[in-house]
Amino acid sequence: MYEVTVEAGFSSGHYLRNYQGKCENPHGHNYKVRITLAGRELDDTGLLLDFKILKNILKPTIDYIDHQMLNDISPFTELNPSAENIAKYFYDETNRELLRVTDGRVRVKDCTIWETDTTTATYFE
Repeated sequence: MYEVTVEAGFSSGHYLRNYQGKCENPHGHNYKVRITLAGRELDDTGLLLDFKILKNILKPTIDYIDHQMLNDISPFTELNPSAENIAKYFYDETNRELLRVTDGRVRVKDCTIWETDTTTATYFE
């Protein structure tokens, strides 16, 4: 099994519904996202997936949520914008695009979101 990993950053605001404490109020974070891909086969170049392609796959998702109030955009109008749910959102969006680009040869292994330098949430299946 092969793995490749990239990291990217974005800034967004949010507030947590059904939460009692400071995080129920609107506030923002400089998030970091780490996506690790996995697959058994390399392409003809000897790559699982070119890092540049993976960064391009992440770009629309990052652009969509960067400098936004997450609670105001789908799917977070319904889904609480916790770090856990943001990690699953990136996982799902990236997997959907990887299926199209690699015909299922490459999948997301896991996605980690840093809400601060010392707090993370990870999603994997």
